Amino acid sequence: MSSMSYSPAQFQETDRATLHALVRAHPLATWIVQHQGELLVNHIPMLLDADCGKHGTLVGHVARANPVWQALAAGATSVAVFSGPQAYVSPNWYPSKHAHGKAVPTWNYTTVHAHGVPQVMDDPARVLEVVTRLTQAHEAGQALPWQVADAPADYIDKLLRAIVAVEIPVQRWEGRWKVSQNRPAADQQGVAAGLNAQGGEAAQMAALVQQRTAP
Repeated sequence: MSSMSYSPAQFQETDRATLHALVRAHPLATWIVQHQGELLVNHIPMLLDADCGKHGTLVGHVARANPVWQALAAGATSVAVFSGPQAYVSPNWYPSKHAHGKAVPTWNYTTVHAHGVPQVMDDPARVLEVVTRLTQAHEAGQALPWQVADAPADYIDKLLRAIVAVEIPVQRWEGRWKVSQNRPAADQQGVAAGLNAQGGEAAQMAALVQQRTAP
């Protein structure tokens, strides 16, 4: 499957560290696989191993009952989409709008697309390794991190038989950072102020706008 998405040059993000940081901060991927004329869409957390392969490797797991893993045997291509902060932008935040009225609403967002051909790992030891790595990554911030070994061994063995691990050597990264960098500096500052006033995820977007604000 060859896939292209519209991406104005001014919104393209190519810095590898920036892309990897978003994937790690927002690990739940919308994973799209083409199979027999259909698009199979799943939402699974993925772990990035930046040092494995030329462009890094993503790993995750799905239920054995999920038909997507059987589709991978045919060498299906796929894209994993990771979405970061996003927010609605009101034209009322642009000083330029108040000067001449030539402004419309828009939406700011950050996203990363990771393209690659997935591989299935069905060996119980490999599946356990993936589950353990995912657990360690996501439990790291807990006061008392849960470990796979905390559950009874027979219970874990049963669950491992019900899932398969998936590995995606990344062939190509695409980043989209639409953070008002196409607006004049005064409008960028107005957007940051408007988003900050809303708080939450909008405030996260405000920080990204301020990072790219023209001097």
